[in-house]
Amino acid sequence: MEKMRLDKFLKVSRLIKRRTVAKEVCDAGRVLVNGRPAKAGAEVKPGDLITLGFGAKQLQVEVIALAENVRADRAQELYRVR
Repeated sequence: MEKMRLDKFLKVSRLIKRRTVAKEVCDAGRVLVNGRPAKAGAEVKPGDLITLGFGAKQLQVEVIALAENVRADRAQELYRVR
C-alpha cells in the first residue's frame, strides 16, 4: 500500500478517534499536508508531514507507515511527532 486517504490515516493512527470527525476537521481547513490545506480525500504517503490545528495548539507528525488496521497500542508506530 503506497497511499491512503487522509481521513482514514488520521483514524487508523488514532490521531483523531473517528473518521467522520477527521473529515470535519479536514473540511474546516485545520489540517495541512506538506504545508498545504488538505481535504479528507487527499492521499498521504510515507514521508508526508501532517499538521493538525487544535485551537491555539498545533501538532506536526511525519507519516512513517501506512496500514489498514492497527491495534491501539501500535498506532503510534505509523507516525513520528516533529
